[in-house]
Amino acid sequence: MLWGNLDQAQTLGRLSGVATRVLHLAPPPIDAAASHDSRSRALVRALAKRTSARSWVYGSTSGVYGDCGGDWVSETRQVRPGTARAKRRVDAEQVMRKSGRRASVRVSVLRIPGIYAPDREGGTPRERLMRGLPVLREADDVFTNHIHADDLARACVLALWRGLPQRVVNVSDDTQLRMGEYMRLAARLFALPEPPQVSWAEASVRLTPMALSFMSESRRLLNQRMKAELRLRLRHPTVATGLLSSDPVASERQP
Repeated sequence: MLWGNLDQAQTLGRLSGVATRVLHLAPPPIDAAASHDSRSRALVRALAKRTSARSWVYGSTSGVYGDCGGDWVSETRQVRPGTARAKRRVDAEQVMRKSGRRASVRVSVLRIPGIYAPDREGGTPRERLMRGLPVLREADDVFTNHIHADDLARACVLALWRGLPQRVVNVSDDTQLRMGEYMRLAARLFALPEPPQVSWAEASVRLTPMALSFMSESRRLLNQRMKAELRLRLRHPTVATGLLSSDPVASERQP
């Protein structure tokens, strides 16, 4: 096993010329003043010194699209990141794709929405529901997108072998729900009280800036490339089936 720290570029030298397929899932550093991703830059500099790689896969975020007003969003849509966090992801995408072209390496960028996993701590809305945190009222609500952690893992592996050169792929399930609908569905499955509905003004007082940033963007991801090019067959095509898959209490309540 080789150890390296993406925040310490001098530790990455041994990676060069070793890895034939690279899966890069590290997020950019949390730095409010930065608009670039120093970790991705350090990684590609190390890999480019003596590369034998055939493919790189970078796990990005659907947040690079910004607010789309609930529109359907394909991979050809121009990115419009609305947060510093998303801007750093755009920079990482560009670094990976450009470096891949220079090194003649096939690069896949996976744009990933909200990840959930019922068998992992904090992997579902259960804790949020138990805390009684509010959702936006229907007039203010936004569309949200999801992918089960197991399906995401399979997409990452498939992209290493099947991804097209310098290609962006939305990795999302088939769910079409607004955020409040998702939370109410989870409440029914877990037999918990439904969350209170509030206006945007009230939410801005009661919720954290991070939670509000997710509530300020609405889009519906198209996933045809994922299915056609990666040939991924979703094991959890909707959050309804995915939330039940590893939750024995919720499963027992289903007919």
